Amino acid sequence: MRLNKEKLWTKDFLIVSGVNFLLTLVFYLLVVIIGVYAVNEYHASTSQAGLVTGIFIVGTLIGRLFIGRYINTIGRKRTLFIGLILFITTTLLYFVHLGIAFLIITRLLHGVTLGIASTATGTIVAQVIPNSRKGEGIGYYSMSTTLATAIGPFIGLYMTQHTSSQWIFILCLALGIISFITALFVRVPELEVTKEATVQKGVKLSQFIEPKAVPIAVITLIVAFCYSSVLSFINFYAIEIDLVNTASFFFLVYSLAVFISRPFTGRLMDEKGANTIMYPAFVFFAVGMLILGFAHNSFMLLLGGVLIGLGFGNMQSCTQAIAIKLTPPHRMGLATSTFFIFLDAGLGFGPYLLGFFIPALNYSTLYIILAFVVLASSALYYLLHGKKDQLVFSK
Repeated sequence: MRLNKEKLWTKDFLIVSGVNFLLTLVFYLLVVIIGVYAVNEYHASTSQAGLVTGIFIVGTLIGRLFIGRYINTIGRKRTLFIGLILFITTTLLYFVHLGIAFLIITRLLHGVTLGIASTATGTIVAQVIPNSRKGEGIGYYSMSTTLATAIGPFIGLYMTQHTSSQWIFILCLALGIISFITALFVRVPELEVTKEATVQKGVKLSQFIEPKAVPIAVITLIVAFCYSSVLSFINFYAIEIDLVNTASFFFLVYSLAVFISRPFTGRLMDEKGANTIMYPAFVFFAVGMLILGFAHNSFMLLLGGVLIGLGFGNMQSCTQAIAIKLTPPHRMGLATSTFFIFLDAGLGFGPYLLGFFIPALNYSTLYIILAFVVLASSALYYLLHGKKDQLVFSK
């Protein structure tokens, strides 16, 4: 039993987690309604509606790539404010009606601002979490995202049925303003700006990507790619197996599994090392995908959601904590942006690439195949990080 634990639940930790929750809530709220909005408002084609939905993630990637290099020079708190101000400004663009091309540009710019702001929140929270409780803290912080993934789509779909799109955009604007006001009260510890921390002249890959975070980010990319099939195709699959009503509860049980397990897995990671979480998570994720692939009743579908939550849901926070733990303090911003770049790439481009296989495979077969991809990625994890983990979190 560890005595005199360093304090985790500080005012700054709660504020940054709250800001991250509000930003992510806006993203998931809009992602479920913006395609339908584009079709109804601008008579967009199916491909244009898909572009309106997906280009946001492209913008997020651009924002992360850019700000990861400059966050230490600009300052972490200042970067957060810049990101939030731009986030609010680009939200206002949804009220301007200048055609489908303008909406696509708005979505791209809005994504860039989220990339800037969320990279700042991820970097700041890693700075305010005590080193001895890094895994536990990142786990709790990531729950703000998990909560938003469950609440955001629910609010978006509910408002679509009961109000106009203008009120949805007003809510998003209000949430952006609240997040900015809340961020005013955060205190970010000063980071000593050394020669290493300053932006170097010339263009090198290491100025945009943190090399030490790349191995674990590759694992994140693969598992996120597999999980993207669940995010994008679960409703289509539910129609195929006649479980549409049950599918509406899928992400609720997924979120509950993550919400309940994160406090324990984060603490265990700090005490026993990342491997104690990662290897069981690979198994949970793979078995969950298998059960999903063979699902023929409500119980199996929801059980798959619980196991995928225990698997991928805990992998997400664990790999983020690993990326941060392996990186020097002055490169923490780059490590955070690197992690999210690979995560967003897997989630964003996965559905597009997997879509090429759907005509040849049914959804059931796709989930079964991806279950074995998840298992195979556990061997890659061992080669890239697992064999040298050796209680990294006890350092």
